[in-house]
Amino acid sequence: MNSPLDPASTLSAPELAAESAPPGAADFDAVLKGGAYAILPQFGVIDANGDDAATFLHSQLTNDVQHLDVAGARLAGYCSPKGRLLASFLTWKTGDTIRLLISKDVQPAVQKRLSMFVLRAKAKLTDDTDKLLVVGLAGDVRGALASVFDALPDGVHVKVDDPAGTLIRVPDAAGVLRYLWVGPKEAVQARLAKLDGAVKRVSPAVWDWLDIRAGEPRITQAVSEQFVPQMVNYDVLGGVNFRKGCYPGQEIVARSQYRGTIKRRTALANVAASLDAAHAGVELFHSDDPSQPCGMIVNAAAAPEGGVDLLAEIKLAALETGSVHLGAADGPALRVLPLPYALPAEV
Repeated sequence: MNSPLDPASTLSAPELAAESAPPGAADFDAVLKGGAYAILPQFGVIDANGDDAATFLHSQLTNDVQHLDVAGARLAGYCSPKGRLLASFLTWKTGDTIRLLISKDVQPAVQKRLSMFVLRAKAKLTDDTDKLLVVGLAGDVRGALASVFDALPDGVHVKVDDPAGTLIRVPDAAGVLRYLWVGPKEAVQARLAKLDGAVKRVSPAVWDWLDIRAGEPRITQAVSEQFVPQMVNYDVLGGVNFRKGCYPGQEIVARSQYRGTIKRRTALANVAASLDAAHAGVELFHSDDPSQPCGMIVNAAAAPEGGVDLLAEIKLAALETGSVHLGAADGPALRVLPLPYALPAEV
């Protein structure tokens, strides 16, 4: 069973209410104009240990785990035999452990499925979510972090390890620096107290918005098994290694890459709607073809300027002419925004 992350077990009732509250203008301002951190209960952690842990995960995930640099982190996906993503991860080594950061709502099913294939391998998968705290930091936070860590990672997906956990630089979003800090709960909580005067604590939903603005999709329960990795730009983001050996769905993923069959990609957009209407799994329709969907929302979060920012998987042809709408061809129109990275030209 999945043990729920309880990052706020020592918080007062008003603090608990603030933790679950949607982001307000002050939260976005703290990130964009200063520095902020958020405890992130939307993530779970799977730890892999044992002599064969790296070899086993290498045979299951879309990226190279066997040669994972001890100073780096990588995106990776876990696919069904049909090449559809069941989950997405950020993965890294900490000591003898390979750590997988995953959307908490898919963790139990994914961990159970992976464990079924361990067989005789000397590998054990453990849900260590309840032992760890996941913290996102964004904005002008380097000075505050320097008071906690002896060194800071100097590049994207570079990490440093410390008794208080692992600090990973993740892609910038909305023009601000971002870091993930994952470590033993008590140690992280003790050091977070040092940051409270320097950076503001904000809603964890702000991190969801930053991930969207970074163009980095997260596979949640609402969209599990909907997309091959290229549909959510995982090839562009470095989440797929096309030179590694087989893994579930590898043949389909490779065929899509090399036979020019990628006709759908994930775009960044804003829509004038509420999160009740615009959320992961909602279908999108093109103005010229109301009979069938042309895409689906992958991730969505409240935007500081109003409405909802989202990552949406869409047919490339639907982005060329006409307009894309939420829920139906006459629903609210999406306003497509530039991604922070370039997509390859599809033929």
